[in-house]
Amino acid sequence: MARPANTGAQLNSTLSARLVCVALAICSPALGAQSDSAAILPLDYQFTVDLPDTGAVIMGDARITLRRRAPADSLTLDLIGLDVQRVDVDANSVKFRRTDSAIVIPIPRSTPARFTVRVVYDGAPTDGLIVSKDSAGRWTYFGDNWPTRARHWLPTIDRPDAKATVTWTVTAPVGKTIVANGALIEEHTVTMSQHQRVVSRWRESKRIAPYLMVIAAAPLVKVDLGESACGHAEIVSCVRQSVYAEPEQAKVLPGAFSHAGDIVDFFASKVGAFPYEKLAHLQSRTRYGGMENATAIFYADGFFHRNGVPEGIIAHETAHQWFGDGVTEKAWPHVWLSEGFATYFAALYTQHAHGDSAFRVEMSRIRDDILKDTTAVPTRPVIDTTQPNLLALLNVNSYQKGGFVLHMLRTELGDSIFFRGIQDYYAEHKDMNALTDDLRHNLEYVSHRDLRGFFDQWLRRPGFPELAVSWRYDAQRGTVLSVKQLGRYGLFALTLPVTIVDNSGARRTIRIAVPATAETSAQLSPAGTRVRDVIIDPDVTVLMRLVQPTG
Repeated sequence: MARPANTGAQLNSTLSARLVCVALAICSPALGAQSDSAAILPLDYQFTVDLPDTGAVIMGDARITLRRRAPADSLTLDLIGLDVQRVDVDANSVKFRRTDSAIVIPIPRSTPARFTVRVVYDGAPTDGLIVSKDSAGRWTYFGDNWPTRARHWLPTIDRPDAKATVTWTVTAPVGKTIVANGALIEEHTVTMSQHQRVVSRWRESKRIAPYLMVIAAAPLVKVDLGESACGHAEIVSCVRQSVYAEPEQAKVLPGAFSHAGDIVDFFASKVGAFPYEKLAHLQSRTRYGGMENATAIFYADGFFHRNGVPEGIIAHETAHQWFGDGVTEKAWPHVWLSEGFATYFAALYTQHAHGDSAFRVEMSRIRDDILKDTTAVPTRPVIDTTQPNLLALLNVNSYQKGGFVLHMLRTELGDSIFFRGIQDYYAEHKDMNALTDDLRHNLEYVSHRDLRGFFDQWLRRPGFPELAVSWRYDAQRGTVLSVKQLGRYGLFALTLPVTIVDNSGARRTIRIAVPATAETSAQLSPAGTRVRDVIIDPDVTVLMRLVQPTG
């Protein structure tokens, strides 16, 4: 997803603004000493949703298959603001307890380890499913669940680590195009109370988190983008991509979506096979500039009314199909595993599509965003376990700093080891969840290096190094580089690339190990050999601020 715009920070071209207005319960309430928590996990959701001709009142029927992993006498499903008519456990009606944010369901002792719960409910969602009119006055319906807003319209265990498969059966007025996660199974028209209705059924066969489970129902026109990742897709032989837009905007397509096939091909070559059945890109009316819903990416309506969705946003959201969707952070403080990865892989696509110079410009812009930030970067670490406000985690730390940490890892380990480690990480955790230490373990395994110090320094500490770097020629020692750390955020250990230009104009680059000390020096050339210039970090590979030396 793209960052919220209401922070006031501007992102580079890959990270357009994302508007977020969230009033949410961050965690499911503790409702009894033996409630589900991790004792009961979902395996599969089957949602049947009936959308009205006008307005926001929906009728829902959820059938959830679950597995009990430990003794538990109740199941808590998150659901806010909607009326529950009935609850069944394995087809037997049970008395449930309703709170303002959940349904507490008794689980009889005789219930087997694998069982099914059915919830029949209705009402007008105030969030999660965004119901509004488009610019032509037509009703539209778009799921909008990040981070814990599925509970406003779907009974779920609304946590990123509670992944499950999902089937959608959506009934809507004729004239609405319906899109949901996964593959289209069937679609037909029925007559209900003398009105024609369209029934559309979709199946996502891979486990995804509730925040990625969405539908769209709106007057959209489909533009086919063809096939991509042929031979590099996990479920299908080729990934069919398409764009859905309002009829008035469809005529300007595909625009930057003409690169969608190359984007998927590139990421599949770098990470692993595309994990899902298809990839749809939709004009939406949700609160986000871009939202990476598995197989159905939603983009802000405003993009389509202006110059179209930028290539960088498409690359960012597409990268999420691997990082965030395929491998999902197990806990929200590790959201950089989603947003930092999408930020960096969008930049890698820039390098692939537009060359090294464009890539350096983009990485310089990302670094500038980090250095200019006055809110998150100076005061909080990337892995922020003390931040109770999930919205506040959508900051420069999670996006740009997380992305730049990956850039430094790539520089430190080299392309071959770095990408092999990323491939191992993805392969080991796809369709499941991961924490930052899981990534570290995979990179350590392929590199045969202890990376704990690197990860702790860059991800568990605020700030960045500030260096005063100077060089001088000494007749006895030759050219000497001096590095002083200001230490405003503490002292950092880093590797500093330095390009030396001799009097003939020839260049050579060396890497200097800078320890976590206030001052250090290194010899750049032997006595009797002068240099014309010294360029610090010419390829933008180190997160640091260079300051003017004093004295």
